[in-house]
Amino acid sequence: MTARRRYIKFISAVLLTGTALLLSCEKKSEVLKELTIKELPSLSARNIETMYSDSGKVTLVVRSPLINQYTGGDEPYTLFPEGLTVLFYDKKTEPQASISSKYARYTEKDEQWELRDSVVAVNTEGDILETELLFWSEPRESVWSDRFVRITGKDQIIMGTGFESEPRLTKRKIKNVSATIYIKNEQKGTPGN
Repeated sequence: MTARRRYIKFISAVLLTGTALLLSCEKKSEVLKELTIKELPSLSARNIETMYSDSGKVTLVVRSPLINQYTGGDEPYTLFPEGLTVLFYDKKTEPQASISSKYARYTEKDEQWELRDSVVAVNTEGDILETELLFWSEPRESVWSDRFVRITGKDQIIMGTGFESEPRLTKRKIKNVSATIYIKNEQKGTPGN
């Protein structure tokens, strides 16, 4: 084989290898860009307050230190990684009920909320529900948890594991009740007054 032919084969091999390397790097770059874009929120905001109204009267106020909305994937969702507080007004001037947690996720496809870490809900009667995990399905109009729950009412405290209710938390059921503590209403004054 002549030196010229060896040179041409060598150059061809170098060009072929270089092209293969460039093409493989280019594909990896596209994959990395795609992964990075899908992992980033399409919308992010700090210290938000959103008001919902009906016929000019406030019905709901949502507050959160941080909101991240992800719409790039197959199942869009919204994260509240630093928690949220929701105030329910029912067309009154003062909040009638509330719910708060240190973390929340809303899945648009299922119209379902997942609240985690120090979840506290107060219904219109003033009953307080405390748990570490609470789900709320808008279409099913149900709220549930498979974790420990504590409900403090006017005259009793009920604790247990597993919980189901409608969104207003008035018709509720604790699946495995572990304790019921009755609160005695003490009257002011002395006996005989």
